[in-house]
This record gives sequence, C-alpha cells and structure tokens, in this order.
Amino acid sequence: MTHIFHHTLNDGHAIPPIGFGTFPLKGEEGRDAVHAALGNGYRLLDSATNYENEGIVGRALRDFLAESGVPRDEVTVQSKLAGRHHDYESALAAGYESVTRLGLDQLDVLMIHWPNPITNKYREAWRALVELQKRGLVRSIGVSNFTAEHLANIIEDSGVTPAINQIELHPYAARDEMRAEHTRLGIVTQAWSPLGKRNHPFAEAPVADAAAAHGVTPAQVVLRWHLQLGSLPLPKASTPSRQVENLDVMGFELTDAQMSGISSLSTPDGARSDRDPNEHEEM
Repeated sequence: MTHIFHHTLNDGHAIPPIGFGTFPLKGEEGRDAVHAALGNGYRLLDSATNYENEGIVGRALRDFLAESGVPRDEVTVQSKLAGRHHDYESALAAGYESVTRLGLDQLDVLMIHWPNPITNKYREAWRALVELQKRGLVRSIGVSNFTAEHLANIIEDSGVTPAINQIELHPYAARDEMRAEHTRLGIVTQAWSPLGKRNHPFAEAPVADAAAAHGVTPAQVVLRWHLQLGSLPLPKASTPSRQVENLDVMGFELTDAQMSGISSLSTPDGARSDRDPNEHEEM
C-alpha cells in the first residue's frame, strides 16, 4: 500500500482515519452500539450536543475502557457546539457541559456544528473554542458545515485556523473546491454521510465494478475512496457486522482509474441534504 491514512492535525495531534458516527443513537441501544463499535476497533467517536447522546457515548466509552484496558488516550472523542450557544459566554459554558456529559477530563475535539450565518455569531463561538483550547478543556478545535467564506472570516477574526471542517461528502458530492481549500489551509476534511445517506451510490457502475474487482462490498469501495482522497469518513452503523465491514478497508487499493470513475459521479447538486450553510439555522 502506498497510501498512509494517519491524520496529523495542524495543532500536532493525531486522529484515526475512520470515525464512528453516533447520530441518531440514544438510550441503552445506543450505548450498546457505541460499545460494540469500540470493541470492533473504532477509535474515533463523533457526537454533538444536538444529537442528545453525549451521555450514552461517554458511558459506552467508560465501560469499554474499564473492560478492555485500552488507554483513554487511544480513543478520540469529538462533539459539536449547538447554534443556541454561539454567544461567547454561552459557548464557554456549553464546552464545559459537553465535557461533563461525556464524563471526560478533556474533550479531544470540539467543533461548531453549523455557522448559523443569520444569527451571525459564529465568530464569537470560534473565539470561545480558542479559549477552551487554551484552558486545556479541549485538545483540538474545528468546525462543521463551514464554507470557504466562513473559514476565512473566523481565521481573520481570531488568527486561529480550525484543525477540522466536517462537511457532507460522498461520491455524489465530492466537494473538490472545499477539499482544495482545506488542503491550502491545512485543515483535515471529515465527511458526514460518507456513503450518501439513503441514496447510496452502490449500484453505480464505477462503484459496483470496483467492488467486484477487489472482492469487497460497494460500501467498502466508497470508504476506501474517501481514504485515498484524504477525507476522514464517519460512517454510521448500529450492527456489529456492518461496523466490522466499514473498518475493513485497508487490504486493497483503488486504482487511479477507479478513483476517477467514482469521483465522476459527483454533480453540483449532488448533496443529499438541503441545508445550505449560508442559510440554515440549527439552534
């Protein structure tokens, strides 16, 4: 294999190449799914205040660490700040609340969930995350669903570049321009809905043909495509068998032609979400 998928953030910290998306997991079933994911090898858990599951994610992590003996610092836990907490003081307090709900001493990654440009307080929220990092409550800070303009605004305002921007990214929406901007700025791209949500591209010829050629599933092909793009996918899977399958993507490599074929599925209107970061308000 010629590709190395280990991600080193612009603050010097490292994160795993594939994460476990925890939305909409809740309650005891959610706890069991997160616990199983950790047991199956996931070392990056993605939560958010608005997922209303930080408590069960933290409980699953504590249970797993106690049973397995895996060191806490081998698991990256990330969460996201809700729009209702974009005021500076509110954002500071919300950071402490997330750490408390998760039962951690330090949160590995905290992100702003949406820029909420109509409210237009995301600069305040970002300054608060910078302060939380300075205080040591949060190790790394980032954003989610930010456009290039939003990124430029917070970098100009604070002098601090996010370590991560988590965006919708899959073969129907390859987001070439945003990924190029991330590369220019030294920002790691994380992908939510990495498999295309409900409308998977699994039957598309470039995906299906690559799966047949490598003897793997179409989902594994798409996740491998992410890794070779330099994208960090966050697939969701509540069943242990699917969790194992989603992690088992290191034993084959897509050719340049296969990569290009899958990327060719992308279209300007290929996003599966109708939430425009320039308009969407998520409180």
